[in-house]
Amino acid sequence: MRVLGIDFGTSNTVAMVRTPDARMRPLLFDGSPLLPSALYFNTDGKVLVGRDAERNARLDPARFEPNPKRRIDDGEVFIGEHPMPVPRLFAHVLSQVNAEARRQLGGAPEEVRLTHPARWGERRRSLLVEAARLAGLSDRPRLIAEPVGAASYFTAVLGSAVPVGRSLAIYDLGGGTFDATVVRRTQSGFEVLAEDGVADIGGLDFDHAIIEHLGKTYSQSHPEKWASLANPTDASDRRLRRMLYEDVRGAKEMLSRTASTDVHLPSMEIDAHLTREELETLVKPYLERTVACLRRAIEQARLQPKDLVGIFLVGGSSRIPLAAHLIHTELGVAPTTLEQPETVVVEGALCIGAAVAPVRTSGTPRQVAPPPQQRPVPAATHAPVSAAPMSGVPVSPAVQRPPVVPQRPAVVPQPVVQQPVPRPPVSPPPVQQPVFRPQPAPQPVVQAAPQPARPGPFPPQAARQSPAQQGEAAERSWIAVIVVVLVLVAVLFGILLWQALS
Repeated sequence: MRVLGIDFGTSNTVAMVRTPDARMRPLLFDGSPLLPSALYFNTDGKVLVGRDAERNARLDPARFEPNPKRRIDDGEVFIGEHPMPVPRLFAHVLSQVNAEARRQLGGAPEEVRLTHPARWGERRRSLLVEAARLAGLSDRPRLIAEPVGAASYFTAVLGSAVPVGRSLAIYDLGGGTFDATVVRRTQSGFEVLAEDGVADIGGLDFDHAIIEHLGKTYSQSHPEKWASLANPTDASDRRLRRMLYEDVRGAKEMLSRTASTDVHLPSMEIDAHLTREELETLVKPYLERTVACLRRAIEQARLQPKDLVGIFLVGGSSRIPLAAHLIHTELGVAPTTLEQPETVVVEGALCIGAAVAPVRTSGTPRQVAPPPQQRPVPAATHAPVSAAPMSGVPVSPAVQRPPVVPQRPAVVPQPVVQQPVPRPPVSPPPVQQPVFRPQPAPQPVVQAAPQPARPGPFPPQAARQSPAQQGEAAERSWIAVIVVVLVLVAVLFGILLWQALS
């Protein structure tokens, strides 16, 4: 079945398709899996979506809507001088996704899955369904809560163990909003236990905080030029302001990987130096609020952070290393992060009900988390996730097996009693007994055939030995038997230990 999954986000929209062979691939828009959710309405009535809308926004900001998802409760939105219902606003973005999906699939998808925040009620979800209908996607799309999609990715794609009855927290920090959710694993999937969120915290707020930080410095040294950036009055100023915000967003993302970067101030021709420490100082109050919100959600689920299998970070803004550091410091749990957290929700939504990857019952999640110096991970922190492997075969046999060693010789020596009787260790069994009946025989005959033996524990020539010599021979024979048995016991114990360790 060809399935299309869409995560309609505040800043970016992500879509992926699943083909009948259960393979998934993202839809690319201008070579990127992220489609900006922005809209621009031309004077000729044509609607531009994504990066085309952002490029034309400098011409007339009144016709530009950068974050339509934030208008979910506005009913109608005025674009230019014309009102537009919110479902129609959403439908323009979803239509762009529909066109690209049809092009890649060679036809319409057989099923459409739309993700939504867990806090959205029936009215908001109905607006999303209406938008899908207007976009020509489906009259009855399947709606999946974003934290459920993220949790499904955690198990199906990462192969991490979430036993039935255990819970997982989702920390979703996107471009415009923050959501904290606790989900519990059931026999059929995941259910939401508790959710909380903050509507005014996201990557856009971090960008604005950086702009204000720069303004405190350069509004005094270049007051007129900064005023034109802060309040543009013509197309040229609007273009420069747009360039500034794009450079600030790129600098913010770069500081997640490096210690410092520069922000170009276009009208002043200045490269303002910005460090990660400065960025963390600016965004720390916001991130502390998100961690407090996450703690409230965990408490609403009547759980403690240590009771969780893990904390999973999704959303583009969760890349900021300080977010993972604060969670680890405040809650005592090292969260799991990813290189591209924007695609987690939609990919997890496509994994529901599909044999994309088997869910493992043991093992630790594959983590791409903050640098080790920023996230000290004690062994107890991961106990809920990796308890089984930590006490598994590679560790315990070396400690538990040795006490059994002294007991082995008491059980294994049974073959010692059985083997000497049919197999004398010194000579083979008799071949022709009548030849060696007690008869006087010349010495050469005795020397020519010394190997055949009379039944008994000693060879025939022992009869001509003294009693002392016979005792020494018997003692040597039993010593040889015991040595062979001990060697066999050692080999058997080595095989058992090797099997246990493997």
